[in-house]
Amino acid sequence: MINKSYLNQIALVTGAGRGIGRAVATALSSTGRYVYINYKSNVDAANQTLEMIKGQGTPEIEQGRGETIQFDVADKEQSEAAIKYIIQKHGKIDILVNNAGIKDDKLMVMMKQDSWESVINTNLTGFYNITRLAVKNMIKNQFGRVINIASTSGQIGVAGQVNYSASKAGLIGATKALAKEVASRNITVNAVAPGFIKTDMIETLAIDDIIKSIPAKRVGKPEDVAAAVIFFSSDEASYITGQVLGVNGGIY
Repeated sequence: MINKSYLNQIALVTGAGRGIGRAVATALSSTGRYVYINYKSNVDAANQTLEMIKGQGTPEIEQGRGETIQFDVADKEQSEAAIKYIIQKHGKIDILVNNAGIKDDKLMVMMKQDSWESVINTNLTGFYNITRLAVKNMIKNQFGRVINIASTSGQIGVAGQVNYSASKAGLIGATKALAKEVASRNITVNAVAPGFIKTDMIETLAIDDIIKSIPAKRVGKPEDVAAAVIFFSSDEASYITGQVLGVNGGIY
């Protein structure tokens, strides 16, 4: 049975065209929320996510509800315009999932500045661009759930991913700091830190070798990460904030 209060909640999931973002968007929709599917350029993938959402129905609603919204989280003006559009239309954003992210793996000594800046701008500055305005609205409404998709790489560091590890470690620090700033306003801020998840990001890796290093002896599914997001967005998690939940099969 769906919590009826969820039917009035508005969710934004960045980078929701595929992979973890798609799994999160469809999972949130299955709970009755209205979901905004952000994408940067792959409109076909975003539309596929929307069709999956519309195919979901519950006793309370005939079909899932949502829409696509195009903007680059690394672009301050585009991000602000998107947040303002959602708030003008609905008066609020209840759930924000900062999932959009990229990687550009190189050894530090071989890394050009644009490889550093592009990853930091999308993965970390993108969080700032979106979250600042969304949280202002949450404070006004005295309610909000912010869930940041970090990474095991940001917890332990991974060779060849200095830029990516730095961006995700920064996101974890931001999660903990922001949680303290807004906890008294009925707003929680948490992070999910996936390990190796079956998405496009790991397609070029030696999966068989990776599996040997995972205690669970398998890579994760996007739905495993989505389940953690659903928990953090739920009423049952209202007293949990500033936390990082690893979804990694036991890698630490």
